[in-house]
This record gives sequence, structure tokens and C-alpha cells, in this order.
Amino acid sequence: MPDTGPSANPIDVNPGELDVVGIGNALVDVLAHASDAVVEELGLVKGSMNLIEADRADELYERMGPAVEISGGSAANTIVGVASLGGTAQYVGRVRDDQLGAVFAHDLSSTGVRYTVQPATDGPSTGCCLILVTPDAQRTMSTYLGASSLLGPDDVDAEVVASGTVLYLEGYLFDPPEAQEAFRRAARIAHEAGRTVSVTLSDSFCVERHRDAFLDLVEHHVDLLFANEAEITTLYRTDSFPEAADGVRRHGTVAVLTRSERGSVVVTDDGLVEVPAHPVSQLVDTTGAGDLYAAGFLYGFSRKMDLATCGALGSLAAAEVISHIGARPEADLTELARPILEG
Repeated sequence: MPDTGPSANPIDVNPGELDVVGIGNALVDVLAHASDAVVEELGLVKGSMNLIEADRADELYERMGPAVEISGGSAANTIVGVASLGGTAQYVGRVRDDQLGAVFAHDLSSTGVRYTVQPATDGPSTGCCLILVTPDAQRTMSTYLGASSLLGPDDVDAEVVASGTVLYLEGYLFDPPEAQEAFRRAARIAHEAGRTVSVTLSDSFCVERHRDAFLDLVEHHVDLLFANEAEITTLYRTDSFPEAADGVRRHGTVAVLTRSERGSVVVTDDGLVEVPAHPVSQLVDTTGAGDLYAAGFLYGFSRKMDLATCGALGSLAAAEVISHIGARPEADLTELARPILEG
């Protein structure tokens, strides 16, 4: 008998050639440890994501200690996570034809993710995200969007978008008006092909800047929403998590809401699916926790698993990535997930 309780998937998943197609800011992540005092001295708000210009990026880079550099961007991290679980995925993001752009494309392709976007031949250089990780594992991000900020409707390949079972849109890309239109065009293409459209709110400051536009996206263009507690309460202008969850339920959007060590909640018309956090032996760096949670959830979702299993895969992937520096999995997620998939 099919599951008709709240854990059942209320969305009719229509399989495409690929599991997930992601659209986001194509960035190179630069991660370094820093004290709370250094974060304050640099005039940064701990735990936030700040958009910066090229001069500020150069200044912060010079002040950072020894760093790890890896191709990243929120949606790119998620797409790599999907591939790490054995899924099929493609990424859409804009880089420049410079050294960092070449590194980004090569690194992403080496993970098994399809990446076919042609680099820009003029304009800003490839973007980067400078990440300071404090002793409590919180990350403070300063992002130079560079070439990624120029992604627009013309960069959305209709054939690529239609090939994904799920389209995944990154909220960090939502600042430029051209990117917002690119999101709406991609959502239209996906829905016309019978696919599922999902979005991650990415950051509460970003939500505050574009609250009305995000509400329109969630209410009219999106089937599946990813957000953490701060982001969803900001979207619905309330300090109450239950009130925010009720708000998104009224719009008929399935919402996957993460709450750090308290696990996550999947909100549907039929009720709530509560998912416990996966145990973590050592908390090292929270960078990419939400990205990899989304990866696990989307992998299960695209394979028509029930919502509780999707959430368990998300928690597992998030736990792995916060146990080390960097936003990409280091362990074999396919092997780690075996007990969930076979249980």
C-alpha cells in the first residue's frame, strides 16, 4: 500500500535524463581559520554573507591566513553532493575565461558533474567567496560575485533545464535583476517539461533584501523550498518558527526547513515530517552544511523516496561535510548512505 501519511511525497516526480540541474553563482571558495577578534577587526558580522567589490576582496584575501581553495558556490556544492551520492547532475553558472574560471570548470567536471557553460570573454573576472571559520565552526563569508553576477535569461539553456528531474535554484544569485528573470525563465521551462522546481533561500540577509521577490518566487514558481530557521522566519517576518512553517504551508509549497543540531522539518499539507540530526563526531566547519543537506534530500527526492528518507540522506550528507574543512564531501557518501538506502 502506498504511503499516504505526511512522509509520502506529495509532489508528482517526473523523471528526466538527469536527477538535478542546479543554477547558481560559480565561485572559487577560499577558506581560512580566524579568531572572533579578527572577524570583528575586519568589520564583518559573524555568520553573515556579505557582497563585496574587487578591491575589498583583495584586501580581505591579503589579511587571511593559510587557506584552502576549491571551486564552489552554494548550488555547485549541492550538485557535487548529488553526484557524490551516485546521482546525475548538471550545473549552470557563469565564469570568465581566466585562470580561476578554468580551475572552476576542470574541478567541477572532475567530480562527475556536467558543466558546459562557455566562459565569458570580457567583463569581470571569475568570482570568489572568502570564508573565515571561527573556533566555534561558524563561517563568515565575503563574496565577490564577479562574472557570476552577469548570469541572465540568455544563459539558461532550455534543453539542459528540461533534462533535470529537479531544477535547483540558488538564492545567493538573486541579487541582480537579470538573475531573478533567469530564475523565472528556468522555472517556466522546467514546469512546461513537467519537472519539479526547487529553490534555497541561502541567507537571511539576502532574503531581507529581496523579500517580496522571494515570496513571489515561493508562492508562484516553486514546488520545493529549502531554508534554515533564520531564513524562513525572515521571509515571513516572524520570530516564531511554527508561524513561519504555517506560512509556507498555506501557500502549498513543500518546505524543507533545517534547524542545525535540532535536525530538520519537512512541511507539507498533510503535516510535518521531523528528521533528527545525524550524529557528528567532531564539528569542524559548518561551511556547506545546508548545501549538502539539500544534496542528500534532492538525491532521494529525484529517486522518488519518501520524505523521511530524503531528510535522513540530507542529515547524513550535512554531518559528513561539517566534520572537516571545506564544503565538499571527503568520505564516500554512497557508502555512508548504504544503511539508509538498504534499511
